[in-house]
Amino acid sequence: MILRTRVTDLLGIRYPIVQGGMQNVGYAPLAAAVSSAGGLGMITALTFADPGALAQEIARCRALTTAPFGVNISVFPTMRPPDYGAIVDAIADGGVEVVETAGTPAVRAVWDMLFARGIRVIHKCTSVRHALSSERYGVHAVSIDGFECAGHPGEDDVPGLVLIPAAADRLSVPVLASGGIADGRGLAAALALGADGVTMGTRFCATREAPIHDNVKQAYVDKDERETDLLFRPFRNSARVGRNAISTEVLRRTAAPDAVFADVAELVSGLRGKALLQSGDIDSGIYWASMVQGLIHDIPSCADLIERMIADARAVITDRLAGMICG
Repeated sequence: MILRTRVTDLLGIRYPIVQGGMQNVGYAPLAAAVSSAGGLGMITALTFADPGALAQEIARCRALTTAPFGVNISVFPTMRPPDYGAIVDAIADGGVEVVETAGTPAVRAVWDMLFARGIRVIHKCTSVRHALSSERYGVHAVSIDGFECAGHPGEDDVPGLVLIPAAADRLSVPVLASGGIADGRGLAAALALGADGVTMGTRFCATREAPIHDNVKQAYVDKDERETDLLFRPFRNSARVGRNAISTEVLRRTAAPDAVFADVAELVSGLRGKALLQSGDIDSGIYWASMVQGLIHDIPSCADLIERMIADARAVITDRLAGMICG
């Protein structure tokens, strides 16, 4: 079966399901598995030490699948900014035609480079106003992140049930619903709310192909929708993570009226988070987790997950909802 939307047409994929870019998770085997199953897999550029390593990963993915896949580029303040020009060159030279972006307004410089190379851009936003600004600048699609999402949900706290249709009402470009989606019901709901597809991150972490320790995958199965924490709210840089000993300690330290980021920097370092994903020591750092973990009950292959989602979405649309119409 093919489920056709503006997103499938734009990206050249069979199903309107995109794997979001995830630091230290978005490697070639996961991206290739998602793409081969009919969605759009995503390699995460800043996972790699330099553009040369990214180029090698793109080639590795190309060897694993003949289907389209994308690359994620995030632009956030850092002491040592990446060489975005070289990253874009690696992407374009590798034949990648779709890039997902996220970050501060400085991302526009990256868009300019991508547009010049004829690459389609999906930009991740957490508000309608930012989505509209991105559309005016020329992005080809928007992934709208509801408050439920893992990672950075913004500071407006608008959940997907409101944010998705609010974005669909105002935007002309295709909209991907992101945050809180794990199954066919979520896909059908997103389409009903006006989206053209979905982006999933946490759900793809709990798959066989995800390159993280089994303990982390099992944590997504075991924990429910209440077991996430929002960190860094006092600094207006909110981040949703899985609840563990480290997140609890971060919240304790940052509750102080005079708290600064330096008070928790060593607890939340990227190196500690990467080590957690590899070691499976669930209380050794922080790891991203959406509220959607309350809907995750197994660890399937990407192919099984996507086929199940499409079958369930079809049943919701053609059977359950159609069966409610009388007369």
